[in-house]
Amino acid sequence: MDGDADRLAERIAGEIALSDDPGGTLRKWRTDFEISQTDLAAELDVSPSVISDYEGGRRDPGIGVVRRTVAALIAIDRERGGRHVRRSARVRSAGFDRAIVHDLREYAARMRTETYFDRLGVTPVTDPSGGVAGHTVIDSIEAITRLSSEEFYRLYGRSTTRAMIFTNVTRGESPLVAIRVVSPTPDAVILHGIDSDEVWEHAADLARIDGYALGVSDAPLEEFLDRLAEIE
Repeated sequence: MDGDADRLAERIAGEIALSDDPGGTLRKWRTDFEISQTDLAAELDVSPSVISDYEGGRRDPGIGVVRRTVAALIAIDRERGGRHVRRSARVRSAGFDRAIVHDLREYAARMRTETYFDRLGVTPVTDPSGGVAGHTVIDSIEAITRLSSEEFYRLYGRSTTRAMIFTNVTRGESPLVAIRVVSPTPDAVILHGIDSDEVWEHAADLARIDGYALGVSDAPLEEFLDRLAEIE
């Protein structure tokens, strides 16, 4: 494995080994990597029922099993292009825990916000004017409860000309209020996991006052992240 893969493998193995529910943690990482029980079982040369037993707590995954399983996850990801390893490396290099930041990236060129929303399948809540040149995907609850104001500012990466994408939202009230507290503001905000009927009633007004384009998406998170990965 290369350096980024090695570091990620160590992190996953450590998290599983120290977990009160190692099977559940193994399942979390497998699903994070978008790998089915069948594909993981094939890589490990075992039956899918064995994977199910480990994840369900019916078998105890010893350190040898954990190491082989983590290596299999990394190997499958590499065969599929290494998307998850690269994403994790970007987040780590920015100094964030992936439980807080799912992805952070700059683009080669600025894209019109209207085109950006169209490519991502985002429904505009306000006029999608302006442009974006990068994105940060954040778990809204984790960010608000765990990040300091200085750390929140670092979510902007190299530029505020970006989309701040908040996952794990119910109406969008908390992340939009947090953006008001930390300046400057991004050029676009996307609330992920809700549709336009569920948006906080004051969200559009705040977006217009603070000058960013606001949109929503209820696509599955991994599908949404895959769409982001296609933007260069």
